[in-house]
Amino acid sequence: MTDLTKIPVTVITGFLGAGKTTLIRHLMQNPQGKRLAILVNEFGTVGVDGDILKSCADENCPVENIVELANGCICCTVADDFIPTIEQLMAMPQRPDHILIETSGLALPKPLLKAFDWPAIRSRITVDGVIALADAEAVAAGRFAPDVEAVETQRAADPSLDHETPLSEVFEDQILCADLILLSKADLAGDAGLAAAKEVIAAEMNRTVPMLAMTEGVIDPRVILGLNAAAEDDLAARPSHHDGADDHEHDDFDSVVIDLPEITDPETLTAAIQRLAREQHILRVKGHVAVAGKPLRLLVQAVGERVRTQFDKPWGAAPRRSQLVVIAEHHDIDEAAIRKVLGA
Repeated sequence: MTDLTKIPVTVITGFLGAGKTTLIRHLMQNPQGKRLAILVNEFGTVGVDGDILKSCADENCPVENIVELANGCICCTVADDFIPTIEQLMAMPQRPDHILIETSGLALPKPLLKAFDWPAIRSRITVDGVIALADAEAVAAGRFAPDVEAVETQRAADPSLDHETPLSEVFEDQILCADLILLSKADLAGDAGLAAAKEVIAAEMNRTVPMLAMTEGVIDPRVILGLNAAAEDDLAARPSHHDGADDHEHDDFDSVVIDLPEITDPETLTAAIQRLAREQHILRVKGHVAVAGKPLRLLVQAVGERVRTQFDKPWGAAPRRSQLVVIAEHHDIDEAAIRKVLGA
């Protein structure tokens, strides 16, 4: 790569828990001979996803090439955080061949694409492609694609109702900006679920975008890297609910960090998280927990009532500190109630 060659960037977007980090881990393990750099943007102050990726670092993507931004949504902090971080990656002694950006589940990709037109980086970097992950099982259930006719009927009956929820707007903005849509958790959705998810997404699209099924983040990296989309030059074809607005607000979402004592039974914790999803509509829970008698950290990842736990690595010299990030829509966050259910 010469100094005159633009560094390609792949933007990986998708709703909370869609599998973005799992996909990036797969790309790190199969880099196709490329030296990678990764920028991770999390919603909340505890960098769980960045920590997971750093544990997979190797010569193709060393730890110093993995950068976390936890100061707010990446598309809302372009000038303060994103541009300086990209410049930092490009100025590394050994320049990366490809940069992967994992947005937060709440980020809108289009404002981020606009940042690539900034004079400081436009001549040095290009958006190779925008990859949107969609949870096939969730989409098939219609969670982010409400029936327009039914919504209008309900609105007519009660003008105070607004069924165009923030979640659906974020989801639609992500898929409408994509060059490729990956239907994650295909094994859980099954053939019928995948077909239904594709139909729902196709109904929202204004152009034809490939949709591929994926399980556990496994897909041929050649499908992801090297799209040469130059997405920063193609903004008009990528509509957004926020076109014409200077920014967007995340006041509809909130997160709390819960410190927990050492636990004895992971199954009890799993049941508590599932109860939060049912009773308080919690969207996402992630973090690490100390389990009595276990030298390894328990990694907790939950999307709604679907909870996954695994012991990922020893605590070592690090303090055995249990912390969970809990994310929900703003009106559903009741910190005292969350603490009570989790036993904090």
